[in-house]
Amino acid sequence: MTDAPRCPWCGDDPLYVDYHDTEWGRPERDDRKLFEMLVLEGAQAGLSWITILRKREGYRAAFHNFDPAKVAAMSDNDAERLMQNPGIVRNRLKIHSAIRNAKVFMRMQREHGSFADWLWAHVDGQPIVRQRDDERVPASTELSDRISKELKKAGMNFVGSTVIYAYLQACGVVNDHLPDCYLHPAG
Repeated sequence: MTDAPRCPWCGDDPLYVDYHDTEWGRPERDDRKLFEMLVLEGAQAGLSWITILRKREGYRAAFHNFDPAKVAAMSDNDAERLMQNPGIVRNRLKIHSAIRNAKVFMRMQREHGSFADWLWAHVDGQPIVRQRDDERVPASTELSDRISKELKKAGMNFVGSTVIYAYLQACGVVNDHLPDCYLHPAG
């Protein structure tokens, strides 16, 4: 861990700092990782991200290390069993959403070659590097609005524009590191 200047949102919690330093804003093109972040961002809705980070290993165990095919094959009985699992957020709608979204995710993989191909086509394969003079980060953008609508139309849920903007940041489609952060591309 470096003492270089960071985005202030990660504070000094080692888990949060590590996430900021090694994942957030880095372009991700691996479908399994993209599915993981989609599930986790949906689970985060209404909660703090640090809560989800602390339960991440529980999610990996509960959702077959985010293998979309295995998650898509989960039954209602599996979902009910997960309601007893303290390693994840025990929200019935969010659990069922992960299973439903896995099915849609796999269909999108078949239709587009990969989910990454579909996602990155929205930005011509290149991350959007936002330049900001202050620390305010938008809750949503035209891009997140458009992707959210497309995912909902495809059949996903827990993919509102705010969730999707956080997803785009997490997966590096949008690089929102502050200009004085050591991870900002111009830094």
